[in-house]
Amino acid sequence: MKTVTVLIKKLPHAEDLPLPEYATRFASGMDLLACVNEPVKLKPFQRVLIPTGINIQLPPEYEAQIRPRSGLALKYGVTVLNTPGTIDADYRGEVEVILINLGQEDFVVERGMKIAQMVIAPVYRAIFLKKKELSSSERGENGFGSTGI
Repeated sequence: MKTVTVLIKKLPHAEDLPLPEYATRFASGMDLLACVNEPVKLKPFQRVLIPTGINIQLPPEYEAQIRPRSGLALKYGVTVLNTPGTIDADYRGEVEVILINLGQEDFVVERGMKIAQMVIAPVYRAIFLKKKELSSSERGENGFGSTGI
């Protein structure tokens, strides 16, 4: 498995919380923890910005993707609203997570709770080459649902 060095700064309000870490040897994402001072109640269909207490510095050709945790999504209907959220290499602010409760019950976010996962991924820059026509393909311009269910 390849590795990349990411610099991390723990903010003063997160001193008692551990740094993000991979839960298993082959995990793609590392868990992000809620760094809230008091429990935050999320009512059904409510969204909230949850701080994690960390800043990161990514290498120039990488991004951090913020993704939902499958257990929260399945058991409670709680997910990351802008999935995947993107942290660009030049962002230096606190990593925060937009959670939304799509469940039917209130959900309480508590300090230190695993709320999302962060995946570090390479980024490619696209160079667009303008053309009057594109090559044909079997699918063509058929879009949503055109390949069946």
